[in-house]
Amino acid sequence: MKTDHLLIIRFSAQGEVAMLVPVVSSLARQYPDLRITVLSRPFARPFFEGLAPNVGFMGADLEGEYRGVTGLNALYRRLIAKNFTAIADMHNILSSRYLRMRFNLSRFRVEHIDRHVSERRKLTAQKDKQLRQLPTAFENYTDVLSRLGYPVKVDFHSIFPPTGGNLRLVPEQIGEKKIFQQWIGVAPFAIYKEKVYPPEKMEQVVAELIRRHPSCRVLLFGRTEAEQKVLDTWCARYKECVNASVLLGTLQQELIVMSHLDVMLCMDSVNMHLAALTGIRIVSVWGATHPFAGFLGWNHRMGDVVQVDMPCRPCSVFGNVPCMRGDHACMNAIDPITIADSVERVLNELPKRVVSPSPSQPLTTL
Repeated sequence: MKTDHLLIIRFSAQGEVAMLVPVVSSLARQYPDLRITVLSRPFARPFFEGLAPNVGFMGADLEGEYRGVTGLNALYRRLIAKNFTAIADMHNILSSRYLRMRFNLSRFRVEHIDRHVSERRKLTAQKDKQLRQLPTAFENYTDVLSRLGYPVKVDFHSIFPPTGGNLRLVPEQIGEKKIFQQWIGVAPFAIYKEKVYPPEKMEQVVAELIRRHPSCRVLLFGRTEAEQKVLDTWCARYKECVNASVLLGTLQQELIVMSHLDVMLCMDSVNMHLAALTGIRIVSVWGATHPFAGFLGWNHRMGDVVQVDMPCRPCSVFGNVPCMRGDHACMNAIDPITIADSVERVLNELPKRVVSPSPSQPLTTL
């Protein structure tokens, strides 16, 4: 009997691909006899390799080997040899539509995601705005699978075991987590400036958290050269800060370190979605965008979102539209103490850690 083999297509930025992980993980466990192959950009390999025995990954460089119609035809020939029985287009852009068309012509079972374009326009409209929750990315993904005959309940917690990732696999400068320490992650940037809390104000947040928790370590995450300069400046001013992104060489190492954080403070950014895959609590700060667009991280609680209500919010789904007011009031109106208080509340809600007693040490609750 032929084994069902599902192809899942998602070519997009890191954050949106990361949002596939909880769905694919749940699908793989609930359908152990189903072969699953995820087709995405090469950077996404660490998300899916080792996720489950029945999950595989194919990388496709759409700017290189598979560029243009000629490249997509070559990619289709490679895919058709894999004996897929169903195709799930989780992106619905030009390249995935072309592949979808080829599979449709060959009479494959094919379904694609609904991007809810008209609803998004109403959400971001400046007149007659309809501020309501749209279906989340996770709901959109599971809807496609249901239409293909694979209804799934997403019950994902983390890509790591409850103890977190193996810190021995990261540079020794990261060190071991002391039982008395809070590890606070701070990822203060995003791809678009409209989604970034002013760095000078975020530094005030960092200083306040260090004041409240003198024994903490603040692990900073950034990517570009300009971001690194800001983080290095903070590290020079506060001995509790560590520029983790400089030390960590791979995405897998970043995920390992994130899994040991007590909380991640971030923007509506890829780091929100990466942290969500490790099962930790997240405090996120939102400006031009809004969780109602459906891109809140997996298991990220709305109560842990910091934002202010403004008539113009959200002005875009992805944050790629310049501020119509010109003053980024949606970010500037947020007090640094408000953010610090949100992080503090999360830290206070975390389960207390217990030190295992040694022969000479009584049981202590910290």
